[in-house]
Amino acid sequence: MSRWAIVLVFAAAGLLCAQDQTPPQQTPPPSTPDKKPADLKRDRPQQATSDKEEVPPEEDATLSKEDFSFNPMQSQRDVTAGDWYEKKGNHVAAASRYKWATMRNDGNADAWLKLGEAEQKLKDDKAARDAYTKYLELDSTSRKAAEVRKALNKLK
Repeated sequence: MSRWAIVLVFAAAGLLCAQDQTPPQQTPPPSTPDKKPADLKRDRPQQATSDKEEVPPEEDATLSKEDFSFNPMQSQRDVTAGDWYEKKGNHVAAASRYKWATMRNDGNADAWLKLGEAEQKLKDDKAARDAYTKYLELDSTSRKAAEVRKALNKLK
């Protein structure tokens, strides 16, 4: 029983401390009924205007843009996830993961090849051409290079 009493005392003390730390309410400035709206505009201090508008920071961290710095391990994970989506038949999600993989590691030839295949299945010929061209730049001597060249000729 004495343990519960101690816990209740600490809980009450925590609540009291939390109430003391709330910021005081600001009172609105007194209104000036004798001044016209044009006079009020002149009384306001001039704010510095800049050529570039400042964007407030995003409060929700999940909505912020992802940083695509060089990360070959994450690139390989994205390719694996894209393969899983491709196996399930979700070509849109697969293409998205392959794009992420290429953003994290621009030299990942496997990701460029699979991105080209996924974009070709999605009937996006321009994106498929770009991906296949980048694949051939990276790995023009592989076994699949001849197949990719044929696919490129069909897309043109």
